[in-house]
Amino acid sequence: MHLRKISATLVAATAALTLAACGGDGGSDPGDSPAAETSGGGATDEGTVLDQPFAKPDLVLTDTEGQPYDFAAETEGHATLLYFGYTNCPDICPLTMSNIALAADSLDEEQRADLRVVFVTTDPERDTPESLGPWLDAQSPDFTGLTGDFTTIQEAARSLGVHIEPSYEDDDGGIVSTHGTQVVAFLPTDDQAHVIYTEGVTAETFERDLPGLIAGELP
Repeated sequence: MHLRKISATLVAATAALTLAACGGDGGSDPGDSPAAETSGGGATDEGTVLDQPFAKPDLVLTDTEGQPYDFAAETEGHATLLYFGYTNCPDICPLTMSNIALAADSLDEEQRADLRVVFVTTDPERDTPESLGPWLDAQSPDFTGLTGDFTTIQEAARSLGVHIEPSYEDDDGGIVSTHGTQVVAFLPTDDQAHVIYTEGVTAETFERDLPGLIAGELP
């Protein structure tokens, strides 16, 4: 087992190392953030086990069909991967979702039916249901995309130790969106987040870990 253990109270600090400032014309300084503190070692391409899991946030947003989606209710009893990002991200977001999609393709039919993968936009002004749907379908038609009020999204992200900021236009006219790159994994047994995957986690890692997560087991 290659997983690190980290206190849930330190996840927000750890997010300082997993912030992406993404824009069409380049990145930007994500701003002042606290230094990260973790316990134990571990490779950056492995998951991190929380010693105190996070509860699912009380989050109701709009899906790509324009319908309300109650995150906690819709994912109850299912292994769930949650990611906050945006469709105009030039690199990290599509790579992360692609890695998860590749791993999900390796599952059998029953396992796929038990898995929920939810992408919540950090750029809701541009990521409408109409634009988010096709982008996410290109990754996997089984994934769920959500958009809505930014403040609601930001509060839910913060409750999971994921830092996001409103999108803004830089000096070159590009739109910059700063967001944490963590994938938050909830187990089906208690509907709590037990594992965090940060930038650098590969499709192979997700492929190895997903069957256990679906079965309610830590990797």
